[in-house]
Amino acid sequence: MNSLKDRVQDIEKEEIIKAIEECNWIMSRAARKLGITERMIGYKIKKYKIRKEEVVKGDNYEQQAISGKE
Repeated sequence: MNSLKDRVQDIEKEEIIKAIEECNWIMSRAARKLGITERMIGYKIKKYKIRKEEVVKGDNYEQQAISGKE
């Protein structure tokens, strides 16, 4: 069972991925959509190791990007 902290991080990562996909990887728009700064979204993308190549339309690739599995 995941801790609450782990689950919150998973949710945050999912929401960031969803926002950047919806905004076509335009970070300023995605940040505005999430109510955070561009600097914060950049930090979180780096923190969660979100890469554009992994975040592809389709459940399998998206799920791998969210879970951090390759």
